[in-house]
Amino acid sequence: MKLRCAVLDDYQGAALTSADWSPLADRVDVRVLREHLTDRDALVDAVEDCEILVVMRERTPVDAGLLARLPRLRLLITSGMRNASVDVAAARARGVTVCGTASSSEPPTELTWALLLGLARHVPAEARSLREGGPWQSTVGADLAGRTLGLVGLGKIGARVARIGLAFGMDVLAWSPNLTEERAAEHGVRLAKDGRELFADSDFVSVHMVLSDRTRGLVGEPELRAMRPHAYLVNTSRAGLVDGAALLRALREGWIAGAGLDVFETEPLPVDDPLRSLPNVLALPHLGYVTEGNYGRYFGQAVEDIEAFLAGAPVRELG
Repeated sequence: MKLRCAVLDDYQGAALTSADWSPLADRVDVRVLREHLTDRDALVDAVEDCEILVVMRERTPVDAGLLARLPRLRLLITSGMRNASVDVAAARARGVTVCGTASSSEPPTELTWALLLGLARHVPAEARSLREGGPWQSTVGADLAGRTLGLVGLGKIGARVARIGLAFGMDVLAWSPNLTEERAAEHGVRLAKDGRELFADSDFVSVHMVLSDRTRGLVGEPELRAMRPHAYLVNTSRAGLVDGAALLRALREGWIAGAGLDVFETEPLPVDDPLRSLPNVLALPHLGYVTEGNYGRYFGQAVEDIEAFLAGAPVRELG
């Protein structure tokens, strides 16, 4: 009898076309769920017969409670090699193998700049005006050259964002709790003495940190109030890094000029969420990692993970 595999949250219906699943055809029945199931009972009903689950990033949390209701599950695959919404320890305790895939840092870097440039040059408003027959040139864009880009975090993605900022002729300032002057210098950027200096001195701030108990709410009301009224905040990392209530106040009351957001506390974002309608927000539906190349890696290596598991030699195990 074939094993059953479900791919969760395949919003674009891209899982089966992004990789060659044919090597599994005689051993595994694969189905995709395109709709995000927020109701836990509905999710269990949809996948409780499966021995294999493939999850995309943090779209559906797989915690101990869900694992307890999936007694047939033997293999859990997540895109990327780190997924905070998967309880790996609970899975291993139940005898479930957890494997990951490669993930590239280029796509979120590129999307960060799409948001930053879109904000700086008022791209959505001008494009909408042109399409709808509105005013010809109704805004004045912000320059990048000579302005200061502040980076909260200088890891793989932050460092790539920094290089592009330098190429634009920007002064790049960086800070995080553990960032050293030596590492900042390696990437040609200045180290801010603390977070307040970074927010106060930057024309554009982009957040690139891993979300943890220590970093949750790292960008709060003091940091947002320290920003200049013409400054913009961009977050393509995790919503929890920024105090959501403080950000809403900052946007509504004009503490900052606007924000570019690709991540939200609740995803998909509720239709009545104010972030969908605020005029100074450029928001995207968590597209940072959503590219042809990354999907090819995710689903191609998911197939490899399944093949290796079936052969009794799992690869890319998470521990």
